[in-house]
Amino acid sequence: MMCTFSLIKGLPVYSKDGERVGMICDLAISGDGHVAGVIVHQQAFFKKTYYIPLGQVYSFGEHGVVIEDYDSSLRQIKCPQNLQKFSGDHLFGKMLMSQKGEELGLLHDVYFQEKMGTIVAYETTDGFFSEISEGRRMVECGLPPALGKDAIIVSVYDL
Repeated sequence: MMCTFSLIKGLPVYSKDGERVGMICDLAISGDGHVAGVIVHQQAFFKKTYYIPLGQVYSFGEHGVVIEDYDSSLRQIKCPQNLQKFSGDHLFGKMLMSQKGEELGLLHDVYFQEKMGTIVAYETTDGFFSEISEGRRMVECGLPPALGKDAIIVSVYDL
């Protein structure tokens, strides 16, 4: 199955025992361009977020995400330093460029395989004011991206 960040952002996260543990607020992406896990906002008096590795996610559903095991130690896991947050580290809105130097647009969303975390495509927009569907396009990728400070470089191929 394939999933997008825009579809899971804000979804509640439940344990297999039915306990609500928070809601998804971000994706953690590894340097080699894989979704490594999700960042969950815990509903508490103080705003707390924690990292759930993708291997702990049992399923992504239309109305919620279910994780394998949940205990208090899981709430202590911070997002590892070697991972970037999709919206928190400003990958969202960064320029997507082909390896040949062509501007493909600003990154708007990522399409990834739920179980493996492999990013298979990116959705781009033409700019800040281009939120309507005509200004968006999907860019499929063949190899992991280079997540740079100023741009994301991707390998694209013809369909």
